[in-house]
Amino acid sequence: MPSFPQPGSVTICEINRDLITADSLSDDRAKETYGKILGMVFSPIPFQADQLASTSAEQETQEEGRPNGENTERNSLLKELHSFAIDSIRRVFHPNYVNMLPEVDFKGLSWHQHKHIIAFISGPNQVVLRDYEDSEGKDACVLTCDSQRDIKVLEWRPNGGKSLSVACKGGICIWAASYPGNVASVRSGAASYLGTLSRGAGTRWTLVDFLRSHKDEQISALSWSPDGRYLASASYESSSFTIWDVAQGLGTPIRRGLGCISMLKWSPTGDYFFAAKLDGTFYLWETNTWTSETWSSTSGFVTGATWDPDGRMILIAFSGSATLGSIHFASKPPSLDAHLLPVDLPEIMSLTGSHGIEKIAWDASGERLAVSYKGGDDVYRGLISIYDARRTPLISASLIGFIRGPGENPKPISFSFHDKFKQGPLLSVCWSSGFCCTYPLIFHSHSLS
Repeated sequence: MPSFPQPGSVTICEINRDLITADSLSDDRAKETYGKILGMVFSPIPFQADQLASTSAEQETQEEGRPNGENTERNSLLKELHSFAIDSIRRVFHPNYVNMLPEVDFKGLSWHQHKHIIAFISGPNQVVLRDYEDSEGKDACVLTCDSQRDIKVLEWRPNGGKSLSVACKGGICIWAASYPGNVASVRSGAASYLGTLSRGAGTRWTLVDFLRSHKDEQISALSWSPDGRYLASASYESSSFTIWDVAQGLGTPIRRGLGCISMLKWSPTGDYFFAAKLDGTFYLWETNTWTSETWSSTSGFVTGATWDPDGRMILIAFSGSATLGSIHFASKPPSLDAHLLPVDLPEIMSLTGSHGIEKIAWDASGERLAVSYKGGDDVYRGLISIYDARRTPLISASLIGFIRGPGENPKPISFSFHDKFKQGPLLSVCWSSGFCCTYPLIFHSHSLS
């Protein structure tokens, strides 16, 4: 039977297909369970969850100040006209697409590939970063600067030391760690206002670059090449996506005429590149000649996508389906010959009473799959389902159980696996109740072998 966390309890970890719970969040309980095995404890990180619900209108009000007296009516009218103009533009260029954005799984949480450092979006304009290896900085660090507005997604740079990219309104912020005697260098030619230092923690974090988007567009998708040299970015407001040579600060548009791109995913080997649009189409590119194949879905648009560790298949969630899709490449790169096959998760509908899949994350070992879902009945609402995944050679999944977050009526805002944690899958979740919690998933083929 799948492990089910009783209402009022909180999940701590998995040990051999059993999801361990406690009455409340506690480092002591974590030490008793997985702490003995891993030799460390991942303490929950509190944050102001209500900031994530801030609307752009509220931000505009804060930036413009509080109008008073005779200007109040005039400013109110100007705002109404501005909103009407923006809405009209959206209807012309992005019919119905902007309303779909909340359903897309923007990657709001990211683990460093080789370090025990986690970063997540904690508000419209700020990122929280926690380095579990930094003995001097036991508290989380907050990254903020004037350029970092309306954050949509973030991702650590592979093979780039401690370097984090943050997609914002108008461009991409690149942060890097600074140490005494080894200060992170700002890219030559970057604007002089860069170099803002973070608050808190032992390590200092410096804004070393700002890659400015075309026409101040909102960057809504990011993906690094596996070698860390190139960064792909896109905006749902743009007709192309861009490949950045980050060292040079130069961006090259790849193809115009796409429009409304919501997601980009470079394969782990770098041979393939995935791009999804809000109209239900998606593209598979091979990166040798940058040619592509177009796919379309009858199950809505892509809301989530994740590659397998070998880069030979990609798992996809669709807005109108409770079944995942897996695309398998039939030949070696650069061949684009591939097949789309269903991956059934029957419990999502039958057990939880949900309306379909919301977000997915796949561990880099390929052995654990995390799934959140829309709605659900009173008992299962807000839980994350954990599956044991197999690739032999097609993907199959069996339900292990559910993770329940802390606080009142918690719902998962974003979640992601640590891709290179040697002792097994490590899942972190930002909950609507204001905690970022980490769950080690321990089983025989890893730490207990």
